Amino acid sequence: MKAPFTYILFLFLFVSGILKSQTATISGVVKDVDGEPLPDVSVAVKENIKHITASDKNGAYTLTIESGKNLTIVFYSSSYDQITYTITAKPGQELTYSPRLKFKNTLVEVEVTDIKKRSQEVIIIDPKVYSQLPTLTFNVEDIIKTQIGVSSNNELSSGYSVRGGNFDENLVYVNDIEVYRPFLVRSGQQEGFSFANPYMVQNINFSAGGFEAKYGDKLSSVLDITYRKPLKFEGNASGSVLGGNIQLEGISKNRLVAWSIGSRYRTNSYLLKTLDTKGEYRPSAFDVQTFLTFDVNPKLKIEFLGNIANNKYLVVPSNRQTNFGTVNNALRFTVFFDGQELMQYTTMMGGLSTTYRPNSKTKLKFITSAYRANEEEIYTVQGQYYIDQLEADLGKPNFGQVAFNRGVGTFINNGRNYLTATVFNVEHKGTRYINENNTLLWGARCQAEQINDKLSEWRMVDSAGYIIPNDPNQIDLQDVYKTKINLPSTRSQAYLQYNINKLLKDSSNLNITAGVRGNYWTVNKQFIFSPRFTIAFKPNWKNNWLFKLSGGFYYQPPFYRELRNINGEINKNVKAQQSIHAVLSSDYIFQMWGRPFKLIMAGYYKQLNNLIPYEIDNVRVRYFANNNANGFATGMDFRINGEFVKGVESWASMGFLRTYERSADNIHYTYYNAAQEEIIKGYTFDQVKTDSVKVDPGYIPRPTDQLVTFGLFFQDYLPKLPACKFNLNLQFGSGLPFGPPTHLRWQQVLRMPPYRRVDAGFAYNIIKENREIKQKNVFNHLREMWIFIEVYNLLQVQNTVSFTWIQDVTGNRYAIPNYLTNRQLNLRLQIKF
Repeated sequence: MKAPFTYILFLFLFVSGILKSQTATISGVVKDVDGEPLPDVSVAVKENIKHITASDKNGAYTLTIESGKNLTIVFYSSSYDQITYTITAKPGQELTYSPRLKFKNTLVEVEVTDIKKRSQEVIIIDPKVYSQLPTLTFNVEDIIKTQIGVSSNNELSSGYSVRGGNFDENLVYVNDIEVYRPFLVRSGQQEGFSFANPYMVQNINFSAGGFEAKYGDKLSSVLDITYRKPLKFEGNASGSVLGGNIQLEGISKNRLVAWSIGSRYRTNSYLLKTLDTKGEYRPSAFDVQTFLTFDVNPKLKIEFLGNIANNKYLVVPSNRQTNFGTVNNALRFTVFFDGQELMQYTTMMGGLSTTYRPNSKTKLKFITSAYRANEEEIYTVQGQYYIDQLEADLGKPNFGQVAFNRGVGTFINNGRNYLTATVFNVEHKGTRYINENNTLLWGARCQAEQINDKLSEWRMVDSAGYIIPNDPNQIDLQDVYKTKINLPSTRSQAYLQYNINKLLKDSSNLNITAGVRGNYWTVNKQFIFSPRFTIAFKPNWKNNWLFKLSGGFYYQPPFYRELRNINGEINKNVKAQQSIHAVLSSDYIFQMWGRPFKLIMAGYYKQLNNLIPYEIDNVRVRYFANNNANGFATGMDFRINGEFVKGVESWASMGFLRTYERSADNIHYTYYNAAQEEIIKGYTFDQVKTDSVKVDPGYIPRPTDQLVTFGLFFQDYLPKLPACKFNLNLQFGSGLPFGPPTHLRWQQVLRMPPYRRVDAGFAYNIIKENREIKQKNVFNHLREMWIFIEVYNLLQVQNTVSFTWIQDVTGNRYAIPNYLTNRQLNLRLQIKF
């Protein structure tokens, strides 16, 4: 019996050896672009479907393949882009390959396959759309301006308002690191680049309110941007009359080190030549960014994000001519300038993060970052102005020309302002995946801030030989601000959040996110407690509806800007502003014309307490540095997006808003003379006060009160020539409040003209990405090439961004509109390689 058994054993080992010599194995760990393991990813041989396996809960897989053949390994998941890997293995060889799969960022795949993401108050935006967007600034925020709840009235600025908030009420994160806006910028043309480089972006998530506790303490919105981790060497470059960019990325042979570096340059001199103020404009903005990723081992990942940016705005104005008024009372404002204006700021930021996964259910992230801003504003500008009445009689030969002069004068604006800001923080974020439907998140951050601010500015107005205000014994200057401030502080904050996803008996889905935040600042010694929640319910209906209720107590502790009042002095007793959110929304995914669409409808109410009143001039927000106001913001938003044209996504957003505030500081007196005429300086002949009436205006519009907003981004192409594309970006916003520069909020209730802006782009795909290469030439190294012809301000609308106020010796004020850019043509070339 022993001999046959030995024979059988020998035969088995012999056959196994032969079979093994004809096969090989490939193994690895499947992850997403953020390094998260992906379970249940199918791994198969394209040429022989019998060779198939799937990744386990840790993303690990092992697949036996045939040796000596050229095989294609396919990694497939319904929620991620498919990846293929071509190999030829030797007999008995053990190969290793760990792919990174990219989440599918299309409408149906994102919104249908991932109910957890859909349940949050977040809109997921495809960053690829940015390359088709006709934009002046090269900032990623331009794609936000047409989103739900967002309004913007300045194409030169990256600032935007969300549901009645101002520019300072928006959180912006890049790879979990908070980034900041410049402090001293007064106008959109002075702005440089915003932090995020759109050509390095992987994901864009935007929330217009009701956001989770894991995000920071601001009143209005969150823009959460994630940079792309490279999977291979590639790059892109673009150039136009406004500037250009270049971006390169790659990964090491062992796939452990990935790098991405990008640089941008912009000059707006071509655009600024269309402004009413003529002169020598020399603006420039330049930045360099790098993003590095080190996969130390399957459990440990290190990332570095660095940025250096320099912005310089120099203008030597020569003259300005602006016509304003009405048809029957047309006026002309003419100024001849001397002097110059220089605005320059340099920012540097570095962030280092370490992500550690002790097991498949726990993720620990440690972040440290430092931010430094050096800003200076130096200007001395003298203007000699004339206010002329234009002839309004159509029958006269000089119609539209100067009929007579109504006043002359001189003004001098002088400023020497310097500010440095340093922010350093350390932070920890943790995630515990308790099971498939329950997740616990927590985090804590400690932040040190140092602000050094030197303010020195004044203004003088001379009307018809009289200094205003007129004092025969001395020369009085207006708006004299002289301060020197040094403000160190420490800020501590923490959060705890729990996510529950539950499938009900009738197959409906219920998702609940609840969390709390705490924040303490050493300057005002205030601790705030911020509970937040989101409840999402997806009924088991034939139609794909989802309903959400979000709310909570949202606080915004003051940063340095909110502490500084109109006179440049700081008030350390300013407390955090409070906004109690209630957001009810629904979204509906449906098919129209055989293509996917999504409709979002939202209604919201925000009770605003302990508000810090402010006023806006162009993009400059000036606070009154007190908590003397309360108010509210309420409205409705609508958004539809989908394939209006097959194969390309477009969207339209519309919003209705009312935001008002009330303050005891707005109570004032109206004075009357002996004839019971209301005394108005510059108009009433008898200025002697004999009677007065106390006036409480009650609720007045906030500076961002804008009744109607509409945004549209539309893409199209020629059916018979799909390489030719057309892109349209449209924005409309009804008039914003404004008033004279008296710093009295109750007077700032006049209305600007509406903002109307249409930018169009015509594009041709010269070199297609998936083309068939038939012969060798130099263009084979290029992956794709586009050429764009862009028309800015297609309808040639003169949009008003602010007003220049001129006062004559009688006290009569004239509001001269400051217009934005006119129609301009831009040629842009974009390549990918």
